[in-house]
Amino acid sequence: MALILSELKMPLHAEESSLKEFAARALNMSENAILSLQVKRISLDARKKDDICFSYTVEVTLSKKDEARALKKGGRVAAAPEKKARELTFGTEPLPAPIVVVGLGPAGLFAAYTLAKYGYKPIVIERGRDVDSRRADVADFWKTGRLNESSNAVFGEGGAGTFSDGKLTTRIKDLRSHDVVDILAQYGAPEEIRVMAKPHIGTDKLVSVVKNMRLAILHMGGEVRFETRFCGVERQSDRLTAIYAQTPAGRERIPCAACILATGHGASDTYRLLSEEGFLMQAKPFAMGVRIEHPRELIDRSQYGKFAGHPRLGAAEYHLSGQSGDRGVYTFCMCPGGQVVACSSEQGGIVTNGMSHYARNAENSNAAVIVQVDERDYDNSDPLAGLRFREELERAAFRLGGGDFVAPAAQVGDYLAGRTSKGFGSVKPSYTPGVKPSDLSACLPDFMAAGIRDGIRAFGRKLKGYDMPEAVITAVESRTSAPVRILRNELGEAPTCSGFYPAGEGAGYAGGIVSAAVDGMRAAERVMEKYKPCD
Repeated sequence: MALILSELKMPLHAEESSLKEFAARALNMSENAILSLQVKRISLDARKKDDICFSYTVEVTLSKKDEARALKKGGRVAAAPEKKARELTFGTEPLPAPIVVVGLGPAGLFAAYTLAKYGYKPIVIERGRDVDSRRADVADFWKTGRLNESSNAVFGEGGAGTFSDGKLTTRIKDLRSHDVVDILAQYGAPEEIRVMAKPHIGTDKLVSVVKNMRLAILHMGGEVRFETRFCGVERQSDRLTAIYAQTPAGRERIPCAACILATGHGASDTYRLLSEEGFLMQAKPFAMGVRIEHPRELIDRSQYGKFAGHPRLGAAEYHLSGQSGDRGVYTFCMCPGGQVVACSSEQGGIVTNGMSHYARNAENSNAAVIVQVDERDYDNSDPLAGLRFREELERAAFRLGGGDFVAPAAQVGDYLAGRTSKGFGSVKPSYTPGVKPSDLSACLPDFMAAGIRDGIRAFGRKLKGYDMPEAVITAVESRTSAPVRILRNELGEAPTCSGFYPAGEGAGYAGGIVSAAVDGMRAAERVMEKYKPCD
């Protein structure tokens, strides 16, 4: 039997090679008593700025005699939980037609991978381009402001998460989340993501991971069609029989036994299409605001004190929350040592997001500062009202920026004082194609403008320097989560269309890479429960 030893503190100067020594000391045993040791989890404990350390959870094996003695002592020692493999159920009904997966973001990628792994040979359609071509399209947009509406930082292989920090933190307890992390590591993500409490991949490594997974899907018999946009469904007595796709060669009918819709929450046209097709949807709460940038060194000093710059720490993270009246205000998708990026997918609208490379070594650190949006702000009886609210803010930011996807931006000091910024100081905006000094209140609803002010002031009291006058805010951060939920029943299907499985962030059931991937896997397993694999 193995034992779990938790909260094993190791100072920054200690090498991981000395882990066995620290474990033996915690167990009050000799190092020779530890027959084997495996790291299960590593977290950073920075609560005391003068005593920052790493906290390890390790699995150790001992002799039966030493096991009994350690368990009797109790405290941070416990028996390791029994490892149970998840059991999958496979149907007996033959597949009458292929299974189609729409979208190659995290939900679609993991749905397709699961189906391919177990012999179902899915057809994947993705409106954007492969990740190599997509990177070139995104680079051109950021340089010139020329937007490709089908291939950008939102649409294409890997989905919106490809151009992000690649965070893998999640609050869900689903065991599939461990499978997601293991699969990502298997296809090229850093091995450390298996044990880090706050793992990230970084956009520079994530592009290779998603490409490797796509190649694996092809190797296992799946098919991937790029530049192919979902544009309709065919039903017989509320049963899906085919989907329609717009391809470079024209409109195509694709017969299918099931369709997993994993289009992401940037696909506004898909929401409208489903509404016209009679699918049941509802508006859901979400949050919007701005991106804020600080010097990375300032955030590091505020979080790490005298240990800022230590090679084992890297760039510091934060998560802050507060209130503005009866609305929540909080930071979201914090990107240490990263940049603010243009993530527009439609002409005439500004969308910002944050992105980091694996090294997280850029000059600035950034995060969204967002305010809760709900039925007080739009007609909750209209499923698409939140979507229209989002689109109007994106268009307002575009108008304020003056066109060509130049984003409106301001210095924090000016924004808090209610005046228009004339330029920028020590903090240089990282957003490209460029920014225009502006009064951001001109493109934000009053409650949001006030909420952002309240939030920045409150966060400045929690994290030293957060409200520094020369910090930069850029509008608008609008794609934090879906403004629409596509309803599904207890079988995971759309109530009005058997065989149609809405999944992931775009369907309103996930938030982040891991939870979206898990929801995609779950949808695939629902289909597998009904049909047997291909012959």
